[in-house]
Amino acid sequence: MSVIVASDLDRTLIYSAAALALTMPDARAPRLLCVEVHESRPLSYMTETAAELLAELGDAAVFVPTTTRTRKQYQRINLPGPAPTYAICANGGHLLVDGVSDPDWHAQVTARLADQCAPLAEVQEHLLRAADPVWVRKHRVADDLFAYLVVERELLQEDWVKELAVWAENRGWTVSLQGRKIYAVPKPLTKSAAMREVARRTGASLTLAAGDSLLDTDLLLAADQGWRPGHGELADTGFTAPSVRVLPERGVLAGERILREFLRAVRGA
Repeated sequence: MSVIVASDLDRTLIYSAAALALTMPDARAPRLLCVEVHESRPLSYMTETAAELLAELGDAAVFVPTTTRTRKQYQRINLPGPAPTYAICANGGHLLVDGVSDPDWHAQVTARLADQCAPLAEVQEHLLRAADPVWVRKHRVADDLFAYLVVERELLQEDWVKELAVWAENRGWTVSLQGRKIYAVPKPLTKSAAMREVARRTGASLTLAAGDSLLDTDLLLAADQGWRPGHGELADTGFTAPSVRVLPERGVLAGERILREFLRAVRGA
């Protein structure tokens, strides 16, 4: 039986120093492995045990890293185990095959966006006009597919995010607040569509998924079985579904637990 494991990365399998949630005494903290370096500085980590589990998973199933990161941001990550044949970047906008974006898939996605939602330029203009420079640090566009802001969370007004979500909803877009980033993403741009394409190409008979943010909702619901950690947007909103298991672990230990659950499901298939 061919099994696909499509997992979100940030705050699901890999963690920044700020997201590790090492609440145990220092002497009991897990050993960490750095899996991403940016501008010569360590940026993302997983536990050494999680690294071993991921290497095992890569040998036992079709592991598909599934991220909202751009291709360039994804390619900074150096995950343990065999290099994935498939990876999903830009929230499904790019399907990488052996590290190269599939042009036919990208063309399908861009045609769908043009047909079903307001253009990126309109959303960019609104963000530039409506966001307060007091708390905005950066305006960014990701692979010409969606936009996001890097903000100072302690200065951000939560009502502003809610108002943005309503504005975006009326134009076929969705909004997600993750850490210091506010994402505005077209609704037809989904991780689940790309996962289904990988399943079609591989003939997979079982799909497993994990994620922590609102942008992972469709991925979790599309999979045969899913898991979410005890932190993140989905935890904050109390998201549940019959096929999604809620885990109590938070922070980097949640990533370890998710990989154990993946391996248990793959071996039981």
